[in-house]
Parts: sequence; structure tokens; C-alpha cells
Amino acid sequence: MRNPFKYFKTSPEIIRLAVMMYIRFPLSLRNVEDLLHERGIDITHETVRFWWNRFGPLFAQSIRKQRVQSGSYSYWAWHLDEVFVRINGELHYLWRAVDHEGEVLEAYVTKRRDRKAALKFLRKAMKRYGRPEAIVTDKLPSYRAAMREIGNKDCQETGRWLNNRAENSHQPLRRREKIMGKFRSMGSLQKFAAIQSSIHNQFNLERHFYRREEFKESRTQALLEWRQLAA
Repeated sequence: MRNPFKYFKTSPEIIRLAVMMYIRFPLSLRNVEDLLHERGIDITHETVRFWWNRFGPLFAQSIRKQRVQSGSYSYWAWHLDEVFVRINGELHYLWRAVDHEGEVLEAYVTKRRDRKAALKFLRKAMKRYGRPEAIVTDKLPSYRAAMREIGNKDCQETGRWLNNRAENSHQPLRRREKIMGKFRSMGSLQKFAAIQSSIHNQFNLERHFYRREEFKESRTQALLEWRQLAA
């Protein structure tokens, strides 16, 4: 594999740190610039923008590949939900699939939320992860129509509060949207949502399930894995 950092004077460790800070936390480009300056790293916010555009997709792809190969994703139950995002004054929809452990499987942006959009979203997710045993959704008719065409309508489950896991998965993007002053295009939203989902999975440790010692060990392991991306 060709070294992606070959022609960069900055060390890979600094690039990974800048990308992680910008994607993982609700920080602006200038916030990241100031935080790195406190650590003795003198760069501009435009450099941070270039790094996350250049290396963000590469890091996200590496994370997805590792987790798919290791079988970290669950095929038992998926939670699907869609949230509206306003781009240049027009409503668009971000579809998201989350497994029962909170791992984000797929994020997909469309202009509509009809049967055709739901069908394309489901096929994209199943092509990568296979068919789940159960799919939890809200009562949007597009889901039932799409799953009827796929042939797994009997797997659908709907009910009050059943889909809270998928609805809560939108919160990091909402915080980011506020910091960024909304997205400018479908492409930028799709790109950021896909990268953010993978990095969220990398550091999604569900600390409330573990003792403090176990959480600290898992957090250290997640950081070590992050520092080896594209090494």
C-alpha cells in the first residue's frame, strides 16, 4: 500500500490528532487550530480543513474494513431512522442504520423519503452487512413498502420508544451542524456523516456498562488502534 503521508512534512501523528479532534468533537476548524497551538503545533484552520478532507475518508474506510473483517457488527437487530437536514433552504433526509449495540452501520442522504429512497438505503446497507434478523423502524410507510419489495417485511418491528437508539444516534450530527452553520451540499453532508459514523464507532465504548478500570483499558486500546490507521 502506498504511504498516504509520503509528501507531507507534518508527522502522521499530528494529522491523525487534528482529524480526530475535528470529527469526533463538536469543534470548529478554528477551535482545532487554537487547541493545537496550545500544544505547540502552528497550523491554520485551512490546513485542518485540507487534512480532514484528504485523510478523513481514508481513516473511515480503514475503520470500516477492520470492523467488518473482525465481525464487530451485529446481524441480530437493526434500528433505522431518518432525520431532516436543511441544505441551502431545501429539506433533505439523512437515513441511518444502527445495530442493537449502538454501532452505526450506514448513513445515506436523499432528497426524498419515499419508497424508492428507503429501498436504495436498505439495499446499500444489506449489500455490505447482510440481512438482519429484525429491523426496528418508526411508522413511516416507506419502510414497509421497501421491505415488502425486498422480501423481509416480517422482520419489521415498530412501537413507541423501540427506536430510541437510532434517534439518539443523530445527536452528534445535530451538534456538528450547529457548529458548522449547516451543510452546503448533499455531497458534503454525505461525506461528513459517513466519516463521523466510523469514528464514532471507533470510540463508542459505552462506558456506563463497564467498571472504570475496564473503560480506561478499552479507551487506551481504541486510541492505539486509531494511531495505527494508515500506518
